[in-house]
Formats: sequence, C-alpha cells, structure tokens
Amino acid sequence: SSWAGGGIVSPLYPWRYADSITALARWSQARYQALSETLAADTGIDPEWTRNGLLTLAPAEEPAAVAWAGDSGTRLQLVSPEEIARLEPALRSPSAPGIWMPRIAQVRNPRLVKALRQDLLQRGVEIREGVELLEIIPRNGRIDRVVTSAGEMTTGCLLLCAGAWSGRLLARQGIGLAVTPVQGQMILFRTPPGAITRITLGQDRYVIPRRDGRVLFGSTLEQTGFDKRTTAQAREELRQIAVSRFPVLETAPIEHHWAGLRPGSPNGIPFITPVPGIEGLYINAGHYRNGVVLAPASARLMADLILGREPILPPAPYRLEAERDQLFSVGTKKRAHPT
Repeated sequence: SSWAGGGIVSPLYPWRYADSITALARWSQARYQALSETLAADTGIDPEWTRNGLLTLAPAEEPAAVAWAGDSGTRLQLVSPEEIARLEPALRSPSAPGIWMPRIAQVRNPRLVKALRQDLLQRGVEIREGVELLEIIPRNGRIDRVVTSAGEMTTGCLLLCAGAWSGRLLARQGIGLAVTPVQGQMILFRTPPGAITRITLGQDRYVIPRRDGRVLFGSTLEQTGFDKRTTAQAREELRQIAVSRFPVLETAPIEHHWAGLRPGSPNGIPFITPVPGIEGLYINAGHYRNGVVLAPASARLMADLILGREPILPPAPYRLEAERDQLFSVGTKKRAHPT
C-alpha cells in the first residue's frame, strides 16, 4: 500500500496529534533529504524529495497551530490572503488567512518504494514476493517457524509489518491488535510543470504537485473493510473540490484514480514493539495517515529494539500494552455500493 498515499513528509494538521507521533515525525523529517539523495545515488531511482512547503487553509486551527509550533520548535507563519496569493497564484483567491510551514517537503512515494527495494536487492537481501503468511508457530514461548503459501520457514525473529492487514494476522494467534483498514481514494491530474507549486491543505482535502506537472488530489476516508474498489461518486466529488480551489485543473485530464487502505489505530499512534508472550515476534504497524513521514524513525526504532541498541526515542508509547485513547475517530463514512 505504500505507493498509494500522497508522500507528504508531515502529518496533516500536526498539532492534532500526540507527542509520540510528533517525536517520530521530527526524527524522520531531519533525515529524509539525506535518505532520498543517498537512495538516488546508490540505485539510480530518485524519490524526488522536494521542499515546497505546506499551506493550510484553516483559520480555526491557528491558536492550536501556534501553540504547537512554540512547544515543538517548528517554523510556522500565519499568512494573510494577499500573502497566500503570492505563495500559490493558482489557488482561487482566499478570503481568510492561512498557516504556512515553509520547511515541509514531499517525496514521490512510488519511487521511494522502488528505490528502497532496489537498495535491498543490491545489499543481498532476499525478497519473496506474492508469498502469503498463513500461520505463526511459536514453541516454548518464542517464535519457531511460519507457514506460508510457499511452505514452512524456520526463524528466530519475525517482524510483522503488514499495514492494515496486521491485526488480522495477529488475531490468528489470539493476539488483539487495534489496527483496522480505512480506505482512501485519490485522483491524479496532468498539468504543465509548475502550474501548481505548493502542497495545500483545507477541509481535509489536499493537493500535492509533483515536479513533472502531475498533481495529486485526495483523499476520502471510508470504512469499506478490505475492499479497495473505487467509486465514480468519489472521483467526481474529488474533481469538483479540486477544480473549485484550483481553476487551472478545470481542463486538466485525470490520468488515474485509485484507492488504498490505511492502517487505522487508536489515536493514530503506531505499534512499534515486541509482542508480549512470544519472544522474537515484533510488530511495526498502525501508522494510519502518517506512514510515509513516520517510516524512517519507525524502522530505526524497531531495529534498535530488535538488536538491543539504545533506542532513538523512548519506546513506551508504542508498546502493544501502552494506554491509548479510544479507537481513533477517523471521521469516515461507510460505502454501500462500490462501482
């Protein structure tokens, strides 16, 4: 599912999230440019890390945003409608001020995934694609082997990072994991390069301009289980909102329309932890809408725990047994008739 998101290297409305999410995001943000440049040099596949800033059109969010920026040391500016027009000329003239975070970047996540895959292959890592995990078999309180669609494999260490499917896999072991699928649909426009220049967010919808002129617009929040089918209704709804904000998109063709499944979790806080009761079994899942931005920090913290190193961040908030608020309210709608 990693290719399906937008690739913004920041949580949306970051001031809404717990400190544990902010800590992961800040660690990743400080290292993403170097990671992307190293991958591009080593693999020939450029993830296109691009710092073009995040403009948020949500005046009611300003007090919370300013307080959060002061606490976290994040650079944030309140900008007038006139300043917004200068920052993003393609945006229909706003009537209210906005929140400008100039240091926010994006990556082209499909290329990031391809670069990571190539890097692993060059390092001699074996990747077995299309192999389904069927059963986890412990012995004497520790992981012993797994049953897959390609046969059994013995292992002393298993990291389960199956996104929205992670809860379903652990349930087979009688272990509860509050990770559930939340569908999101997006559309992709084709415009001349530079037609839109800023990542812009408003009313939970965002536009992300790529270097080559492609423009992503999303996304929906829907409870559809593991159904990833798109709908004509969502496509038209997204298109209408996009065009109403960016008139330049009125004549732009829609190249693609897709859906992905986010791993929803309580309060959006991921599980990055050993699984109690089964030594050698680990889980890294439940990043909800922030998988791309939290990924480097989550991977490093998980590696620290597996290897017994000093962790980059206190691991307690991400444990399976850590207290979390009630199941994260994602504001989703259920869909009855996919087309």
